[in-house]
Amino acid sequence: MTPQIDDRRARYLYEAVLTGSVRAAADKMDLNPSVVSRQIAQLEEELAVPLLERHGRGVKPTDAGNLLVEYYRQHSSHVDDLLSKLQEIRGLVRGNIDLVLGEGFVSDLMAEPIQEFWRAHPGLTITMTLAGTNEVLRLVSEDVAHIGLVYNPPSTPGIRSRATIRQPMCAIVATDHPLAQGKREPLFKELLQFPVAVMHGSYGTRQLIQMAEQVDKVRLTPKLTTNSISVVKHFVRAGLGISLLPAFAVSQEVDDGQLLALPINDTVLAGAEAHIVTRLGRQLSSAANQLLLQLMANMRAFRNVAATRRRAT
Repeated sequence: MTPQIDDRRARYLYEAVLTGSVRAAADKMDLNPSVVSRQIAQLEEELAVPLLERHGRGVKPTDAGNLLVEYYRQHSSHVDDLLSKLQEIRGLVRGNIDLVLGEGFVSDLMAEPIQEFWRAHPGLTITMTLAGTNEVLRLVSEDVAHIGLVYNPPSTPGIRSRATIRQPMCAIVATDHPLAQGKREPLFKELLQFPVAVMHGSYGTRQLIQMAEQVDKVRLTPKLTTNSISVVKHFVRAGLGISLLPAFAVSQEVDDGQLLALPINDTVLAGAEAHIVTRLGRQLSSAANQLLLQLMANMRAFRNVAATRRRAT
């Protein structure tokens, strides 16, 4: 007799693999760890094959476990797509869109695109997750998120760029900083004389800086490394130093006259791009597709506008 796959137990396995441990999966689902462990053991017994390798720091899927995880991921995606199509028949009255993005996109996103989207579809909800470049790509590829906004991502199998536009890396400085008084674009190596705040290595901005270091044969020694663009902005506004970010990440502060975004005379940094991504082969629901169009039309990050200097008056 062919064994049947219990989707509930498959979900427990999926969450254990995704979070790295049975306890973390139980915490996420608000269950007792023994319940999760017992259900996975039952699934292994029913399928007559080991699904997890258990070790001191957590769990790792076996080959069979990987097959079950992929089955559950695809199954969940198909269910979501079906529910989305049913929602479309009801006229986009209800439904949720999962969006994952780098923090630098937040101000831009909240300024106009989300407002316009909710005016048109007030019954729809959005789950917004902030993540670094690598995590954005992972969550989109695993169908945890419908749409991702990411800065200068590496080429990744299974990821489709729905919109791409050049968004150069800029020197972010206070309005009275010496760099703001220059008559030309600073060279990358000229930035090394100032204290610099940068993002962690999993972020596209830091990965781009590392590429520029290799090409220009220089080494940047950050004064501050963080996973928060908000912290970076405070660092620059306080006069503690400068940073390197795309102009759209500080658009509100530039508009308010608090900061300047200065283009940098560097081929690598000038070639950076902002991307809207989805999983290759995934059919977005009508709601998600409407949000995608709104992002492409109304976000500064996806308009073909070069970074410009803004001086305090």
